[in-house]
Amino acid sequence: MAAVLASRASVASHWSAAWLWGLLNARPGTLHVTCPTSRRARRQFVVHTADLPAVDREVRDGIPATSLARTILDVAADSRPEAVRRYLQRADEAKVFDLRQMHSLLARCNGHRGTSKVLAALDIYKDVAPFTRSGLERRFLGLLREAGLPEPAMNAFVAGFEIDAYWEAERFGVELDVYETHGSRLSFEQDRVRDDELLLAGIHAIRVTGPRLDREPEKVVESLRRHLARRAPAVPG
Repeated sequence: MAAVLASRASVASHWSAAWLWGLLNARPGTLHVTCPTSRRARRQFVVHTADLPAVDREVRDGIPATSLARTILDVAADSRPEAVRRYLQRADEAKVFDLRQMHSLLARCNGHRGTSKVLAALDIYKDVAPFTRSGLERRFLGLLREAGLPEPAMNAFVAGFEIDAYWEAERFGVELDVYETHGSRLSFEQDRVRDDELLLAGIHAIRVTGPRLDREPEKVVESLRRHLARRAPAVPG
């Protein structure tokens, strides 16, 4: 906290943030912070320069820090591939890892030195085509097929974000919400900002929870059918 306060508007980052997020076995000897502008003053810690958006900043144990996704990306740049896989595993076991947030960050920071290592480590989340990451997504796709609804693109990147199911012609998407596999308390606020940004881009997305899909699949199908009909592109002439 002292290092963060010593450089105004900074956050704990890199190895310091990795320690706060529980990714390391031992506390690093050097403190790391990230500031939006460069600092000339001599410090007893490492100062990185990056103008981080709100989505890449969190508060961890009362200390402003980079988000988990941004932390993993930053330390991946100077880590071995097996270490990056270990960071993901520890975050997943602690139930703080958000795969969607990680992919969204990679889409925004494709020139970062850690990108290739994180992408390689994320191979463990790949599945057979069509690419789905959870049983919920597979159940959802099966329900659409049974109902005769057009199939969406699964896990598509649109307007800088990843959408679980997306119908391009209708500019309509569905987010499948299940806390254990597709989100965390950390992502609650970011999800609301994300919904607003999608609306501003002309994309309407609704949220369907796993319990609702199991409890009332017919109502979910009917709702989707009406949404798609309302947003269907006009036929010329």
